[in-house]
This record gives sequence, C-alpha cells and structure tokens, in this order.
Amino acid sequence: MNQRLLLGGAVGAGALAFALSHASNHREAPITALDHKADITDLFAFVSYDQDQAPGEAPEFVTLILGVDPLLEPANGPTLFPFDPDILYAIHVDNDHDALPDKRFEFRFDTTYQLPDVYTAVAGIGPNGASDPQTGNLVVPPRIDDFQDLGLNQRQTYTLDLVDVASGVSTPLMRADGAPLYALPGNPGPRTMDYEALFDQAINPLQRGIQAFAGTVDDPFFIDLGAAFDTANFRTLGSGVPGVLTAQEDGAKRNFASDTVSGYAVNVLALEVPIALLTATGQIEPADSPFATLGVYGSTSRPQMTVLQSPDPAVSSGPFRQVQRIGNPLINELVIGIGSKDKFSMSEPAGDAQFEKFLLDPPIVGIVEALYGGALAVPDAPRFDLLPLVTYAAPIAAPGTPTGPTADLLRINTGVPATPLGSASRLGLIGGDAAGFPNGRRLYDDVVDITLRVAVGGVLDPSFAGFDPDVNGRLGDGVNVNDARLRADFPYLASAPSGRDRRHVDPGEPGGGPID
Repeated sequence: MNQRLLLGGAVGAGALAFALSHASNHREAPITALDHKADITDLFAFVSYDQDQAPGEAPEFVTLILGVDPLLEPANGPTLFPFDPDILYAIHVDNDHDALPDKRFEFRFDTTYQLPDVYTAVAGIGPNGASDPQTGNLVVPPRIDDFQDLGLNQRQTYTLDLVDVASGVSTPLMRADGAPLYALPGNPGPRTMDYEALFDQAINPLQRGIQAFAGTVDDPFFIDLGAAFDTANFRTLGSGVPGVLTAQEDGAKRNFASDTVSGYAVNVLALEVPIALLTATGQIEPADSPFATLGVYGSTSRPQMTVLQSPDPAVSSGPFRQVQRIGNPLINELVIGIGSKDKFSMSEPAGDAQFEKFLLDPPIVGIVEALYGGALAVPDAPRFDLLPLVTYAAPIAAPGTPTGPTADLLRINTGVPATPLGSASRLGLIGGDAAGFPNGRRLYDDVVDITLRVAVGGVLDPSFAGFDPDVNGRLGDGVNVNDARLRADFPYLASAPSGRDRRHVDPGEPGGGPID
C-alpha cells in the first residue's frame, strides 16, 4: 500500500460516511449547513430529449438544471419553500476551455403577498371556496389552479438575464407576451392546489428560443443516505459483499435499498437553451469538434453586507459574493477535505489548481480500500485517469480540444446525440451510453454508483494490478432509480410530493431493501 493510501486510511472511515451522507451536494459544506437557501444540491446538463425523439437525432438544445435548498419536507408549512430574493442564482457556461464563464444566466426572485393577513402561504378549497354560513362572506378562496388565484397568497416572480461575460452586456430574457415569470410553489395537497396545472403554467417560452422553469419539485437525487451515514454500512445484497452489486441487480431498473431522499422536495431553476447560443462558434458543432464541449457550473451568491435591524426587515448592500458553487456531483462531498470545503465553495473553478492534491489524489480512495480490508484493489496516485472530470479530455472532449486548467466543471459534449429513454443506461458513459455522466449529467444518471466506480474503482483505466470487474466495476449502494416518475420533456423533473400525502421509503419495506 502506498503512502497516500496509508494517510487516507488514517483519516478514518467516518470521513466517508460524512462525505456520502451529504451527497450529491446536500448540506456538504460548513458554510451552507448554516445557509440552506444558498445550498446547491445538484447540477444537471444534458442534450435535450423528448418522448418523440428519433434515435441519433441531431442535437439542437441543451437542458441546464440547478437544484437548491435541500431535503424539503413537503408537509412543512405554512410558508412552504420560497426562493430567497437576496440570493443571485447563476448558471455559468465556459465555451473556450479556459474554465472562465463566457455566458451566464442569472435568476433573481421577488415575493409578494396577496392576502397578507392570512396565516398561510396557500389556501383553497373546492371550485367556489368556503364562506361564512352567517354572513356569506368568502373565508377560504377557491382551490388554486392559476397563478392569479388569491389563494396563492405567497407568490413569487423572477427575472432572468443572459450575461455575455466578455462584453459585460446583460440581456433580460422575457416572454413574448410580457407576462411575469412565476415560480411554482410547493405542493401542499389536493384540496388546496391543482399543482399539475401550475406546473404546466410555470414552463415559460422566452426570447431566443429559450425555455425557463423555476419552482419546487421532487428531489431527483437518489441514494441510500442512511447506510452511508452509518460509516459506509452499505447493504449486503446478492453478491454477499456490502456495497457490491450482482450483475442482475446492476442491470435492474429498481431499488434494492431505500432511497433516503424519497418523498422530499427541492427548489430548481431549469433552462432549455439552443446549443448554438452557447458555443464559441455560434453553431451546433459535431461531436468530434473541439468547440462542441462546454463546461458548466452553478453558483449562489449573496450581497457583501446584510444589516439586521430587527424588528424591521434586514437591509443588504454591496457586490455579490459567492456562497457556493457546483460542477461535477460529489466533488466537494467525496473529494475535498472538510477543512477546505468552504474555501472551495467560495472560489472560482479557474483557480482549482490549489485543490489538485484532492482532485488527483482523493483521500476517499484509501478510506474505502481500508474498509474493504484489501478485498478491493485501487489505483495508485496521481490519478491521471480522473483528468476527464477536471479537464477537457477524452472520452468526453474530442481529440485536439485544449485541456485547459484543472477545474471542477460539468463538461458536456453537445455534439453527442441524446440517448432515447428506452435504451439509456443509468450508468452513463461507463455503461456504454455516450450521452450520460460524466458527459454531462441527466436526471436519471446514477452518479453515486458511477462516482464510486470511477473515483474508487478506477474503471476509466482498469489496467492497474488487482482490478476486478466484478468488484471495482460493481460498486454501488443498491439505489438504482429515483422514487418518482420523471417527465419525458422539458423540464423533465418529477412533481413535488404532496404535503398531505407524501411518504419516505424506509429500509425493510418494498423498495426499501433489507435491514441487515
């Protein structure tokens, strides 16, 4: 065992539990553990697909999704889960391989109250509401099925700007009819709201061929969080080895352990953008073009100064300062040391050379090796096989693409056609599906299993001594799919669980795996 693995093992298995327990980006850093509204959960970037797409159809659009405010319990009223008007939410795109953003989409929110004397954010019943039997005065508004309904007491709108970073020009993106962009609220339950009707109304066609969506939806991340938190005590399934799947389990579109995130909601910002609007050439590039691959990251920022002046509202001022960012899933969680997590969160991807000791020598590798007591061989450092995750390199970027500096960006080759849903693999690129993570990230990509196999199992370059495809290539937590059905077109996300009727799947029940 080399020195790096000895040092990694000395950190203790608890570090792995901490890292995975906050995956994908759910409360993983000290700064955002205290600032949930600015906490980014996930970033997705993929060539858009829909249920009518023909196999191999040329790409035209990419979908970009940023999740924030993790582990929202749908029943937790009365304010539900508004976006924070003080936060600047942004999705950044690098199109010239220098890890600096060239295009940036900025979201800002505003909150109004239609019934400020009513105690709850939403209220509604029946087609006509409910009236006082003595006076006939309306007491409860009708069931909410439109953003204009009074029962939608707490109502949020947002602005969306496209910033050309080089020129500094900021262009507001608006609906052709000038209507406001409304944010979809949480789903309190069927008596109060027709959530599905509001979902459809929250999809906004904008200028320049862009679509936008913002609101509260089902959290698309899936993981056996409870097993991870118990010092990586993953379930023992058919293989007889904890955390290792059989070929049958690996290929199944069902769960063998509990999805701890089941039944929770999250806030998302979603865009569908013409590829030609994002590339450096202004054209749709083929997969073998150096200009086809983009780097994407998301961020949340707050004003530099906030003055608390209770009982009056707080006042914020000054330039925005970044609170958190995300590129690849699980980097800050599984790779960056906890003492560096806040620094990583607040820094820019172009400066990630300072974190190379983590990025190309992840301490988690030695920790996992120690937990397996030698039954799992791992690659030696430095981990050059991980370069495709942090530079513009094959098999994502085309040969001849400038690699750029080491930077945590979610890289997507926009020339690779979307894989039709019927033939897509949850294992993405390592499952033979060229359109999946780490070539971008789709909602159904199993990034926990993929990351374990890539970062720990070394499957991108399995030439090292002791590599066993039935162990290194089958690492996983037994949670293969999300608990809710994803949509087949933009914004692809699943509906938020009903606050009244939501449930969380537990170990020992159907779909929850064994208790062992």
